[in-house]
Amino acid sequence: MTIDVLIDRFENGGPLLAYSITNLSRAHEAARPGPGSWSIAELVVHLLDSDLVGGDRIKRVIAEENPTLLAYDENAWLSRLGYQDLPIEEAVSMFVANRRWIARILRTLPESDFARAGNHTEKGRLTLAELVLGYVGHLDHHLTFLYAKRGNLGMAVYPRYSYALE
Repeated sequence: MTIDVLIDRFENGGPLLAYSITNLSRAHEAARPGPGSWSIAELVVHLLDSDLVGGDRIKRVIAEENPTLLAYDENAWLSRLGYQDLPIEEAVSMFVANRRWIARILRTLPESDFARAGNHTEKGRLTLAELVLGYVGHLDHHLTFLYAKRGNLGMAVYPRYSYALE
């Protein structure tokens, strides 16, 4: 996969997430139909927070020499930050804007910068290319659960994923 395709897949994650939540009521967003224990609201807010952390990690790898990339406890964030009660439309808007902003930065870089790396406190050394690919895959992973939850709620939509953009 070329760097341009990788950046496109990353940026197009925003519209994919926006599509995935269309026509859901607040009751649908808060329900826990499975698979997994999180509601759609919690899943969407987790994706936003993960991407905001990811944007910070990406910018650190671009701007700093071998930065430390801190891990975080996603379940603690979910339980302590009130994910269930946050408006997912705002979360998706921020997700879309963040992906667009980070993609804009990534497109300014020479391809050699994608070999720059940071040290993740749990995963070890990660290059910029690995970070971006990881966030593409993270969204696709969670979209699988989101689409299944929608189906279990009787609100199925045709699934769309970033790998279909290749």
